[in-house]
Amino acid sequence: MRTYWTPGLARYLLRHPSGIAPVARAGWRLRRAGWWRRPPFLPLPAPSYWEFRLTTVAGASKKIDPREVVAAAKWSVRQRVGE
Repeated sequence: MRTYWTPGLARYLLRHPSGIAPVARAGWRLRRAGWWRRPPFLPLPAPSYWEFRLTTVAGASKKIDPREVVAAAKWSVRQRVGE
């Protein structure tokens, strides 16, 4: 199974709880369509989409800082408010 989690993100969110809601909202929007029909029955993004997003964000290293994840999630929430 692919890794859908950034190392250190849980620890960062415990220290900065204001980032929990934006990260959860952003994660929910990334889920694949019909996620409840296929194992593992979790709202995870499609593997190909997740690889694409990880590559466009982090390049070849595919290492993302937890602060970047929270900042991107907060930015995403701000963009949705303007719709």
